[in-house]
Amino acid sequence: MEINEIIAQINEIFIDLFNDKNIHLNENSDTSTVEAWDSLNHIQVITSVEKHFGIRFDLNDLLNFQNIGDLCRGVQSKLNNN
Repeated sequence: MEINEIIAQINEIFIDLFNDKNIHLNENSDTSTVEAWDSLNHIQVITSVEKHFGIRFDLNDLLNFQNIGDLCRGVQSKLNNN
């Protein structure tokens, strides 16, 4: 799956989670650019992404995610390894 496809699907997850149709993610989006995305709801984001794509991240994966691009590459890597 291409990164752009993953971003589009994660964007829909964010729209649903935060009930905000104005969210438009790109590879550089992070907690400083998405107002509703804070440390308290970060777990919801990760859990929703894992459930949507049928994958599980390990702690090392999670520690390396700095932005949406990193998260998407993590999803892509897990999908390619399954």
